[in-house]
Amino acid sequence: MLKSFRSATTLVATSIGAIGVVLVLYAWRLPPFDSSVQSTDNAYVRGQVTLVSPQLAGYVGEVAVQDFQHVKAGQILVKLDDRIFAQKLEQAEATLAGQQAALANSEQKRRSDEARITSSQAQVDSAQAALKAAEASWKRIEPLLERGVTTQSQADQARAALDQSTASLHQAQAALEVSRQDLASTLVSRQSLEAAVQGAQAAVRLAEIDLQNTRIVAPEDGKLGEVGARVGQYVAAGTQLLALVPERIWVIANFKETQLAGMEAGQPVTFTVDALQHAQLNGHIERFSPAAGLEFSVIRTDNATGNFTKVAQRVPVRIAIDPDQALAEHLSPGMSVVVSVDTKARGI
Repeated sequence: MLKSFRSATTLVATSIGAIGVVLVLYAWRLPPFDSSVQSTDNAYVRGQVTLVSPQLAGYVGEVAVQDFQHVKAGQILVKLDDRIFAQKLEQAEATLAGQQAALANSEQKRRSDEARITSSQAQVDSAQAALKAAEASWKRIEPLLERGVTTQSQADQARAALDQSTASLHQAQAALEVSRQDLASTLVSRQSLEAAVQGAQAAVRLAEIDLQNTRIVAPEDGKLGEVGARVGQYVAAGTQLLALVPERIWVIANFKETQLAGMEAGQPVTFTVDALQHAQLNGHIERFSPAAGLEFSVIRTDNATGNFTKVAQRVPVRIAIDPDQALAEHLSPGMSVVVSVDTKARGI
C-alpha cells in the first residue's frame, strides 16, 4: 500500500515538473514551441496632437467651438478682441499714404528740375549766341580803331558788350550746373522716399497679419480636445488654448531587440485593440526607429557605474494602419494595442 502511494506521488510530481518545463518552453518560445510570429503588448495608437496657441496677446472675444468637436481646416476656433489691431492697421495705412504722397511730390519735383535744366540749357545757348555776336562785333571794330576809322567810344562799347556776353555765358553755365545738382539731390532723396514707402508697405502687411491672427483657425481637419479658452480671458502669445488631433493615426510597437530578426518594412501586421473588445485590425510595418528608445530618454543610464545586468532594449517600430477598415475610425491616439508580426512573411 505504501509503495503504491509513493508511486502515485512520484508520478504526480513528475507530471507537475513536466508541465512546468513545457510552460517555460512555451513562455520563452523555445523548441518545440518556437514561432516566427513576434508579438508585443507594448504598443499604442499614436497621432499628431497639435497644441493651438495665439501669436498675439489680448483678450478672448469669442470661443466658437466646444470640447471634442470635429472641425475643418480654416474653421474659426477662437477670436481675440481685434479693436487695437484694427486701429494699428489704419495707422499703418495712413503712414503709407503719407509716404506715397511724399514720393509723388518727389516725382513732381524731379520733373520740375528736369524742366529747369532744359531752361538753363536754353539760357546757355542764348548766352553763347550773344557771345559769338559780341566777338564778331569786336573783331570788326578793333582793326578800324587801329586805323582811326572808328571812335574810341564805339570800341569801348563793343569791348564791354564782349565782356558782358562772356560773363552772361558763365552765369548761364553755372545756373545749368545748379539745376543738374538739384536734380541729382532730388533723385537721391527719391531713393530714401522709396525705401520709406516700402517700409510703410511692410508695416501695413504686418498690421494685416496681426489682425488676421486675432482669428485663430484650425490648421487642418481633426477633432478637438478640451477647450481651455474662455471669453474675457487675457492670453499671452503661446498660451495653450486647446488641442487639435488630426485624422492621421498610426501604431508604435516597442519590440525587444531580440524580436527584430526577420522584420522588414512592408511586412503585414495584425493588432488587436483593447478598447474595441480586442477586435483585430490590419496594418504593415512602415519604418524602424534609428535607435533604441533608451537613446532618446532625457536621463540616459550609464552601465559602467557598477554591477551590470543585461536588459533587452526595445526599438520602436512604426506601423501604418491599412485603409478601408471600418473599426479604424474608432481608434484614438493613446489606445493600447497588441501587435503581432510574422517575420517569415514577405514585405509589400
